[in-house]
Amino acid sequence: MPKSDIEIARNARMKTILEVGESLNIPNDALIQYGPHKAKLSFDHIKKLRNRPDGKLILVTAISPTPAGEGKTTTTVGLGDGLNKIGKNATICIREPSLGPCFGMKGGAAGGGYAQVVPMEDINLHFTGDFHAISVAHNLLSALIDNHIYWGNKLGFDARRVAWRRVVDMNDRALRQINCNLGGIANGFPREDGFDITVASEIMAIFCLAKDLNDLTKRVGNIVVGYTKGRKPIKASQLKGHGPISVLLRDALMPNLVQTLENNPAFIHGGPFANIAHGCNSVVATKAALKLSDYVITEAGFGADLGAEKFLNIKCRKAGLTPSAIVLVATVRALKMHGGVSKQDLSKENVQAVKKGCENLGRHIKNLRLFGVPVVVAINQFVADTKKELKVVRDTAKVFGVEAIVASHWANGGKGTKDLAEQVVKLCEKKSNFKLLYADGISLFEKIETISKKLYGAKGVSANTKVKNQLREFEKSGYGKFPICMAKTQYSFSTNPDLKGAPSGHIVEIREVRLSAGAEFIVVITGEIMTMPGLPSVPAADAIYLNKAGEIEGLF
Repeated sequence: MPKSDIEIARNARMKTILEVGESLNIPNDALIQYGPHKAKLSFDHIKKLRNRPDGKLILVTAISPTPAGEGKTTTTVGLGDGLNKIGKNATICIREPSLGPCFGMKGGAAGGGYAQVVPMEDINLHFTGDFHAISVAHNLLSALIDNHIYWGNKLGFDARRVAWRRVVDMNDRALRQINCNLGGIANGFPREDGFDITVASEIMAIFCLAKDLNDLTKRVGNIVVGYTKGRKPIKASQLKGHGPISVLLRDALMPNLVQTLENNPAFIHGGPFANIAHGCNSVVATKAALKLSDYVITEAGFGADLGAEKFLNIKCRKAGLTPSAIVLVATVRALKMHGGVSKQDLSKENVQAVKKGCENLGRHIKNLRLFGVPVVVAINQFVADTKKELKVVRDTAKVFGVEAIVASHWANGGKGTKDLAEQVVKLCEKKSNFKLLYADGISLFEKIETISKKLYGAKGVSANTKVKNQLREFEKSGYGKFPICMAKTQYSFSTNPDLKGAPSGHIVEIREVRLSAGAEFIVVITGEIMTMPGLPSVPAADAIYLNKAGEIEGLF
């Protein structure tokens, strides 16, 4: 019986974090240690890296996710190990896991099998406390708003138009809509409020897009937290919230350094979801890694229609990054599900289902090529994959002018991605003609239409008068040049999670739009997407416990 992820991680032979730092020529005094195997990279050292040339940036993304699994994080880790295995100097940059999925349905986000980052338990749980700092910082701003209203409301908040919801890093549907300030005069003025999950917080988005502490402070100050009765916006800076929030986030903004099972360096920092936020790790971590390594492999959340689109149109736009290659991850199992096969039948060979499911793969390849960056398909191999099924995937990729390479990193670590690593190096030697999908100057609605039609295969976009007026108001207020952050189901190109494959001709329904003035994008909420997820009927938490030796079991 194969070992579980947590068993493999527990048996890892880790180097000290100082030794890992030495592999990147980071001096010991530049690492702020959180025990022997975790550390933060100091701002002082990051400043010293500014004049160094950048390495090559490689994005790992995937087909539309299914319950069968695709393995983006696993592939990101495996590819980093593979590049180091063939003699390259490579570092990975991934997001910190949220406690919501860890105790919910998806599990952790530290990779799997023999392609993991360690210490796995720490990374998947409290790690270095970054998420707690972000949650507290966000909720401090909430407290300042209600306190300001209580003590005379000098800024003139309309309690009906407070735009700043609270957050908690857990799936808790009971908190989606709440009434607060109840209990009488001493507790304030009653109003409706609600909670989002921490990863959907604008503070999280700012945290991951800020260049440094000064930029973070400025962005936090620009957050629009509410409106007056005359609909005049009120910013966090008017509440003097940007100063204390920066204090709370000072240490958190330093990137976290850990290692893979093969002792290669990994920065894990920030963690917005790609279905409700921009889904990328921090700019600070990515840019630091680019100065320290010849190759940097980073991932973007969920499928390429969400994570990759936002990585390219938001993160690269704002941070001035140019990716050299894109790795599109697919599994035969997931393609079968897109082809109509149920989860219990995935182990049986079904060439026709793979062919049908490859419509999803083909759409993603076509979409990614719109950005002008070289693409390779990584087939994350499972034991039950057959030669005929793998051939279908390779043939589909060839139709679109790209290679599809089988990778066995889950079972074999870096050794299993050597072929993929070689292909990535070849792609990085080519010129990247990176271009954005839309210009800053077109209207916000046109930007939404461009994403929906060009990437989702939609016929059009549906929005009520309230939404359209809100978009026009954003433009009048000077936010028209902001990029769009689509909040959409990750399971389909459409807004209907049940439409698998590559649906076309559908309508993208906009339910709500939110201004993220600090993060500098407009969030467009579509379909039934929730910014506070719920737990499944049988949450992962049910199987997580401490054994008699005090070790964690059930975490995956």
